[in-house]
Amino acid sequence: MNELAERVHAGDAPVVPTQRLSASWQRSQDYGAPAERIAPVYTGDVDDESLFFRCGQQVLHGLHETLANEPVSLMLTDHDGHVLSRSCQDRALLKALDNTYLAPGFAFSEREAGTNGLGLALADRMPSLVRGDEHYCTGLWDYTCAAVPVLDPVHGWLLGSVNLTTWSRKSADLLFALAQTAAGHTSALMLARGRGMRPRPTPRGEVFRVSTAAHPEPTPELSDSWRTALREVRAALADGLSVGVVGEPGVGKTTLLATALRRTQPHDRILHASPPAPDDTASWLALWTPELGKHNTSVIAADVDTLPSWAATELAGIITAQPRGPLAVTAREATTIPEALARHVDAVVDLPPLRRRPDDVLPLAEHLGKRARGRDVRFTPAASRALRTYHWPDNAEQLRRVVREAAARSDVVDTRHLPPEVLCGPTRALTRIETLERDEIVRCLAEPGTTPTRAAEILGMGRATIYRKIAQYGISVPE
Repeated sequence: MNELAERVHAGDAPVVPTQRLSASWQRSQDYGAPAERIAPVYTGDVDDESLFFRCGQQVLHGLHETLANEPVSLMLTDHDGHVLSRSCQDRALLKALDNTYLAPGFAFSEREAGTNGLGLALADRMPSLVRGDEHYCTGLWDYTCAAVPVLDPVHGWLLGSVNLTTWSRKSADLLFALAQTAAGHTSALMLARGRGMRPRPTPRGEVFRVSTAAHPEPTPELSDSWRTALREVRAALADGLSVGVVGEPGVGKTTLLATALRRTQPHDRILHASPPAPDDTASWLALWTPELGKHNTSVIAADVDTLPSWAATELAGIITAQPRGPLAVTAREATTIPEALARHVDAVVDLPPLRRRPDDVLPLAEHLGKRARGRDVRFTPAASRALRTYHWPDNAEQLRRVVREAAARSDVVDTRHLPPEVLCGPTRALTRIETLERDEIVRCLAEPGTTPTRAAEILGMGRATIYRKIAQYGISVPE
């Protein structure tokens, strides 16, 4: 690490802070990444059918045309660092890249190639510029690499990165700006082509929240799947083990952990910690030491798989240094828990998605409705059936939004109070015109006493056409 500090001190101020570079070098060393010559793993065929790949390729193709006479290679990688595509017309640069295996089909994450632009961008989920001898491997010192992660515009999942590579002696400022622009355009194009996808709301405010166990909020009686997961978590906590709960976003992982902690630990406060915005990570980490030092404190670290790698490593060090009880974390999958934190997790419990727990939907809806309206909220048989049969792609978080909106309209929720998508079965992604058409059909059918024939008359459709549309969109027809 001293070698890196000397290089950074001798050269220009790094675009990537020294802390991130040092952490990446340490990870590279721990991985056993090569220090002199790159020998990455070849994975073969790449996924060229995804929306991310198609949109990224279109953006890079347009950018490539404007840089046709420049020695710049434009690449797209997946979330594991596998190079999916490469565009470059400079023969000398192409030959050099081939010699270092920076080509489609090869894996180039930190684990395989040490500190490099795309590997660091994926590890930290932040734009990264690695120049010359900032690379861990000397075989990459001839290059400057600017890479920007691309996140799913709806769910925020890490999809891959846009990587621009040139010679180390070339100016890097424009390269970095172009990579950021290309990544942003890729995400925007995915949203435009996603046919009705809505952008993920930007996280705001609450990253630390404290709740107490003195007066816990009553929870509804849920299904065997939920109770089984709760028993597993409680048993692990009772044995003094640290627990990770994994499952799809919005499924209720944090709620499960909080419920288990209130029932098994004699603590009077639970610290809920959510990932901060990338620019706030250092300040977020600074809050951990004083909070962990407080008496009778349990901690739930949510979505740790979205933390930058350097932050996960720092957090693991803070946790190790503090005498405290078991750690509780959440993530999408057991394999996505950062390695530094995974070492502290003794047991992993999987919480099934809401579509596999249909018996939980109505109790949760009634509970959420009462919480939103301040009094009991009932659901008609038709509304109950629609809620139970819907596939809930965003799980309990989506149910909360739906119920809150419906309960704001009435104490008795019927199908006409529910959003149109809840009244439709799983279907392909729709265009905006198709979405409008579907919503109008659902709106008409939700009116009391309206039959498909009557809805066809209102909308100016033929009877056969509306039945075909009902089947096409998977619309549930009220009985």
